Parts: sequence; structure tokens; C-alpha cells
Amino acid sequence: MKITPSARVLSMLGEIDFDEWQCVAELVDNPFDDFLEILRSGAEWPDGFTVSVTLPSSPKGVLEVRDTGRGMSRDRLARAVRAGWSGNDMHDKLGLFGMGFNISTARLGRRTRILTTQAGDADWIGVEIDLDQIKDDFEAKDIIEPKSDPSQHGTKIIVDRLHATRAEWLRRNGASLRNILGSVYSWILTEHPFELYVGGARVKPVRHCRWGDDRYVIYNGKERIPAYIPIEEKLQDGIACRDCGEWQLGSGEVCSVCGSGNLTVRERRIHGWLGVQRYLDKTEYGIDFLRNGRKILRWDKQLFTWNNPEGREGDKEVPEYPVELAHQGGRLIGEIHLDHVPVTYQKDAFEYGDRSWLAAVELLRGVAPLQPKRAPGYLENDSPLALLFKGFRRNDAGLRCLVPGDGNKPVHADTRDWGRKFQAGVSQFQTDEHWWQAVLRHEEIKNQGKQAKTAASVPAQPDEQAVLGALGMPANIPASGAAQPDTGPKVVSAAPAPAVAIEERMETRGERLARYEDAALPHAYLSRSFGHPELGYVKVRTLLLKPGKRLLDDNGLHVPVLLDQRSGNELTALADPEHTAFRRFGADYADLLLVELAAVLKVRARSDWSPSQLVAAIRAESLQDSALDGTTVGAEARDLLADIRERVAEALDQSGDYTTAYGHLSKGEETATEEAMIAAGRVGLVGRAGLDSGFIHHVPALALVRLVEAMPASFMDGAVFRGPYAGVSSLSGKALSLARVTGCLSDVATLGTFTGEATAPQLRRARLSIALLRDELAGEE
Repeated sequence: MKITPSARVLSMLGEIDFDEWQCVAELVDNPFDDFLEILRSGAEWPDGFTVSVTLPSSPKGVLEVRDTGRGMSRDRLARAVRAGWSGNDMHDKLGLFGMGFNISTARLGRRTRILTTQAGDADWIGVEIDLDQIKDDFEAKDIIEPKSDPSQHGTKIIVDRLHATRAEWLRRNGASLRNILGSVYSWILTEHPFELYVGGARVKPVRHCRWGDDRYVIYNGKERIPAYIPIEEKLQDGIACRDCGEWQLGSGEVCSVCGSGNLTVRERRIHGWLGVQRYLDKTEYGIDFLRNGRKILRWDKQLFTWNNPEGREGDKEVPEYPVELAHQGGRLIGEIHLDHVPVTYQKDAFEYGDRSWLAAVELLRGVAPLQPKRAPGYLENDSPLALLFKGFRRNDAGLRCLVPGDGNKPVHADTRDWGRKFQAGVSQFQTDEHWWQAVLRHEEIKNQGKQAKTAASVPAQPDEQAVLGALGMPANIPASGAAQPDTGPKVVSAAPAPAVAIEERMETRGERLARYEDAALPHAYLSRSFGHPELGYVKVRTLLLKPGKRLLDDNGLHVPVLLDQRSGNELTALADPEHTAFRRFGADYADLLLVELAAVLKVRARSDWSPSQLVAAIRAESLQDSALDGTTVGAEARDLLADIRERVAEALDQSGDYTTAYGHLSKGEETATEEAMIAAGRVGLVGRAGLDSGFIHHVPALALVRLVEAMPASFMDGAVFRGPYAGVSSLSGKALSLARVTGCLSDVATLGTFTGEATAPQLRRARLSIALLRDELAGEE
């Protein structure tokens, strides 16, 4: 078989950079194209739509891709293996270029055999391309193999003499390859009855773990922002060249690029969705862009950067998400179909200069920054992405931001673990209900904590005489419900009251525990596996009693924590938030739970460890994220400071007081702010310092404290902190309300600046200040 234009080109194609998975995907695209064509034709296809990839079992093994498609005629086979030829329409198919087949096979190995047959053919027909035998006058060797069953149909590609490095990667990374292909073809595998097998295992579509269609947050107490936004934009049909794929600007009869008259009217449409992932991740967030159902870009983040046309060189690209809490990662995601936008031949990018790509970007994210107040002159960005950014850029635990928490802070490690279980197919995590319940539990526990604080600060019995005095009533008037004074002899009945024998049914232990559970809420953070390699592990479900219930043990004693062993290694732990240990002495639920668990594990493991040694070991093993170290607490402090900076900047944008605020900085703080801008690559902000609120993100943390003290009216009363100020009549009251904020803010700012020098008592104080200050933020009630 003659291979034109030049057989030597085939050998050179192997030098083009393609990852191993890209090579395999190129060989999968073509049978998927064939399957889609069968579906469009409406033909019956009882044999199924299957592509099987056999990986090399050794460095000298072979790679084989086999499909159950229609097979090819000899003429089509000859064209398919010809370098540079494509029989595919560039707008309807996954496979764009005939070059893709040649590049992938040449990059994988030195010899490729392609065999194909159609139903009713007598034989398999094929061709062998041996790059070691190739010369200018090379003709590929024809192959004919007998068929065992005339009804057989399909195509198989066998590549051997594999490149050693790529063979080794394919041999060792079957699971990784399945995961990548499951992501690239997730839409196709979900929407069509196609099956893809790699190394004998079926490839499962990698779906997005996003919040459901009906979830939303309330922004600024009034605007409802959904966590899922469908995208459907039908553009005006365009004229495209079927030969070179170029879209035509005018209405001429020949292609303006290649001169072909093979023009056609085609649909142009942007569709899909933008949404919010149920967990944060440092890499797995961003938008997927698809062409004809195949992902070209995965987790793409370029829409999160604003290209400022007025920016100076080096400062034109402004990262916008995630910025404040970048180390936590992001959660804005999406899946956008752009079938009409041209892609590169590697299928790993779109043609970013093409007007159809630019139009899609403008539709999805708008031309203005996601925070338009940062760029005067632009109207507020009302694009779908800007709407999601407004509602979900912050990661505070609770309903406000739709983030699961433990009653105190977000539980990002847990939510990521739940996301892994979602991808693993664990039934409990297939809907967002588990995440949603964790959000509700956070709110419930948080409210309980506030109620307990309020109750603890109020005397158990009111001073009724003082109240009466305040009402101007006589001090000796009997109080309601009090015993009446003795006014004389009483007539006492001589007849004794008849003894009545009442036999009360005693509540069983099981009934009592069931009653407790009915009146309790799960504690997400403390519901986990506890233990140590030396002691073994138990799975604990922790519940908090609702107010008004008393937790009694088997002897009727009021206890703070009660353990109940269930089947196997499962335990249920009940905690009473109103017990004195918590309410009056401020004990932590985890501390007393660990004491109870230590006793159980000590007996099970017959351990000689002391109680304190047991508690310390279990905590270190099971609650690592509660470590009181500078790194952990410092990160919590910086997260909160970043949130406060953002709120302060917004408050200044609204009031226009940024120039006044900048004027409160000392010379040293101005210098430190400019240096921080430059270090962050925000050189353009230096010249605008004080002309907008951008400087707030770079001022020293302790300067934030001074700004709040200097301009309390700008930040209190719900602007940033919910504490009252303007409406407080006395100076002492104003000072007290402000001190509640600045005291904690000073602790947090100090730790956020000098983490490495903090002692354990300082870290404990800072962690408490973080919790208290978080409660003071506006919109958190």
C-alpha cells in the first residue's frame, strides 16, 4: 500500500510531544466517532459499542486497541493511515486530523498493524507500518487474516516494539490511565451507551461532585444565588469550510482561507453549566471545556484571571479566584460545551485568539473584573461566573457560604474525604445530602454554643426583690410562687393519707439511650475513627444532646459524656453540652470523649499505658488537625485575616473612605504595604495606594487593628463586625463594644504575623480569639 505524501514523515511524527494518555485517547477518538455516526443514523447495533485497550504486560509487550464499530473498506483504510489525511469533518468529530493516528502510533512504538473488517467480509484486511523499514519508496505491507465468524466487524490497532519509557508507563499506570480517560470522556460515557475498557477494567466516568440544582445561598441577606447555573446560549448560525474548518466572516461562495467551495451552514451554541463543588481542593477546581463531548480543557482556571486592558506591563493579569484563601484551594467548577470553537491539533487547548473563544469567555465571565468595585469605570459584572464568585468565593462554615463545619470552623479535610468516596461510588455520598446535613449540624451546634454562653452569663435565679425594687413595689410583697407567710394555726387532718402502691415501670437502658438519640444532633467533626496502631481503632458516632435534656448514666448520675458500644467496633458517644464541665468550666467535647475512649481501648488492647499516655496517643493519631502548633493555628489566623481584609475593603468601597483609611497608616506601615504589593506582583497597585481599597489586602496585619480603632463607625454596626457602635449612647459602651472586636483582632493579627515565635499559651489564646472573632463578623449570626 502506497503511503503518501512521504513515508519519512511518519518516522518524524514520533518526535511530537504527546503524553502517553494522549496517544491512547487519539486511538479511542476514532471508534467513538464511528459509534456516534451509528447513533445519528438510527441504525440498530445489537453488538454494543465497546472499545477495549489492552496494555503491555512487559516492556516488550504490545498495546492493542480494539472496537466493535463498523470496520473500514480497503479504500478508507488506505486514507486513514496516510499521514496528513483526515476523513473527518472538522466540526462534528472527536478525531480532527488523520495526523493524530500517525503521531500517536509513531510515538508509542516502531511498528503498527491495523486490521479492520466489516460484517459479511471474508477476512480481516490491514496494513503494517514498520518505521525501521521506512524509506522514500516505502510501501506499507498489506495484511490479510481469516475471520472465524463472517459476522465479525470492527477495527483493531496493534502497536509493538514499544518505546521503553512509554511501555513502562502504560504497564504501571493502568488505574491512572483509566482515571484520565474517565475524566476526558465522562460526558460521552454518561450520555451514550458506550463502554471503554483499559487493561480489562471498565473506565468509569469521572463526574463532578457538585451541589445540587436546588441549593443556594443568600447574599447580603436578600439576594438568592444558586449553586448551579445552567448555560444555554444559542448564537447566530455561521458558515464554515468543511475542508479546512475555518469559519467565514462574509457570505462568499469560496473559503476565504483555503479557497474551497465546500462551505456549509453550522450551528453555534454555548451550553453546559457553572456550579459549586461540595469540597475545596488545591487543583481539582476550575472549568472543563468540551468539544463534541470530549474534554479539551480540564480544571481550567484561566477564567479566574482578569486581563486588565489598562494595566501596566507585568500587571495586566489580575488573579481573582481563589485569592484570599488560596492555600485552601477553590470550588467553583463548570462543564461548558464549545463545539464550534477550533482547537489545537494536540486537543489540549482551544484557539484562544479565535473570536468564537473570546465570545464564549465574555458570556461566561464578562469583560469586567469579578469584583467590579476594584476597577472604577466598569459596570458591575453580572455574568454567571461573577454571580457564583459573589456568592461562593468565601469559605466560612455554615449556610451563608454553603460550607460544612463542626460548629466552630469548616471541615475541609472531611469534605475532601467525602468527595473521594463520591468518586469511589459509595452510595451514601452520591447526593449532596451528607454535605448538607453537615452544614445544618454546624448551624445547630453553633446556635447551641451561643445559647449556652448566654445561659452561663445569666444568674440561675433572678433577684426578684431587686426586680420589685426596680418596679417601685414594696420589698416585702410575696413573690409569685413563693411560700405564703404563717398566719395562724392550721387544721391538720388526723387521718393519715392512704398508702397507694404505684408500681412504676422502669425505663430500660436501651429505651433511655434511644430517647437520648432522638433528642440529639450528630457532631460531624467527632464522628470518625479513633484509635492508635498500638491500641486498635473504633468507629465513633458522636451526638450532642439538645438543650433541656440531662445525660444520665446507668446509676442515674449526670455525666458529660456517655459511651454506648454497638456492633463490632462501632460506638455511639453522647455528650451533654449543658453539663457543668462544658457550660461552666469550658471543657472541650473532644477532651472528655478521649478520656472515655482511652478506657475502652486500654481494656481491649490490655495496654499498660497510663490514662494520660492513652489520651495523648489517641489525640495525636485521630485528631491531627486539632494540633496546637504554629503552622496550623497560624494558617487559621491568616485565613480569618484574609476574610476580614476582604470585608474591610468592601466596606471602604461602599463608604468611599479609603483615602481617609490610608491616611491613618504610619510611614512605616505605608512602606511595608508598598513592599508587600511588589512582593505579590501587584506593582500596579503601588501608584493607586489610597485611591481605592486595594491597599487593604497588603497592609500589615496589626495596621488593620489600628484602622478599626481609628474608624469604628466604618466597620461596626454590621459593616464588617456586627457589634453595635453608632447607636450606643455612652462613651464607655462604645469603647466596650469596640474592645470586644479589637482585642481578639489584635491576638489574631499578632499570631498571623509572628507565628513562629508563639508559645503554647499564646496559641491557645489565639485559637480562642479566632473563634470569638469569627462570631463577631457581620452576617454570621
